[in-house]
Amino acid sequence: MALIVQKYGGSSVADTESIKRVAKRVVETKKKGNKVAVVVSAMGDTTDDLIDQALSIDSNPPEREMDMLMTAGERISMSLLAMAIHAEGSRAHSFTGQQAGFFTDARYGAAHIKAVKPDRVKNALSLGDVAIVAGFQGINAKGDATTLGRGGSDTSAVALAVALGADICEIYTDVDGIFTADPRIVPTARRIPYVGYDAILEMASCGSKVLALRCVEYAQRFNMPLHVRSSFSHRPGTLVVPEGVDPRTLPNID
Repeated sequence: MALIVQKYGGSSVADTESIKRVAKRVVETKKKGNKVAVVVSAMGDTTDDLIDQALSIDSNPPEREMDMLMTAGERISMSLLAMAIHAEGSRAHSFTGQQAGFFTDARYGAAHIKAVKPDRVKNALSLGDVAIVAGFQGINAKGDATTLGRGGSDTSAVALAVALGADICEIYTDVDGIFTADPRIVPTARRIPYVGYDAILEMASCGSKVLALRCVEYAQRFNMPLHVRSSFSHRPGTLVVPEGVDPRTLPNID
């Protein structure tokens, strides 16, 4: 049995049919005997739509209120996914960033994680439930909601995986892993099956959008293996592994 954290981006939960597809994959992973925690982004363009709505009301909205607004998108995703998993005959429990124990500094819009204390997530997993966490968000010392900035859900997933002592953190997106170039632009781009943290950090710093820079830095600091793959297929994706780790020893490679 492995403990796996799966993160699903906005394109993977863009609509109700996509959420149902994700629920099936989560339940499949659980039926293999694994414990599964899931981190979700907001559906599709929800975050951008919320920003547009805010700016149409106030061209310079208060940062605190923007973060209160921004956390709404992931809460919608987490609750709908929990319902979809329930419809698949399994049990799931959803948590906001605050409920999942994500404590951040006081910055709004680009907060940094100071600690993760996922007691309620651990309890749900111990009961055999899927634990679903709203990514991209936490709570500061004042008790206010905060957001982690672009790519924050990836960072949430890695931080949760580290706090839970997970065996691997799977990052699901709309491409089949990490490629030598963007396969949507360069048809001849080749998938990279295995890669180290340093190479990914260099790619991220040069503008690659597959993984957020902060996410990779966090993974490297705690030697958390990452598996970047598509939620739209079962292709093998790309494993980002610590130095000296045999990729074949990592769980749930199918």
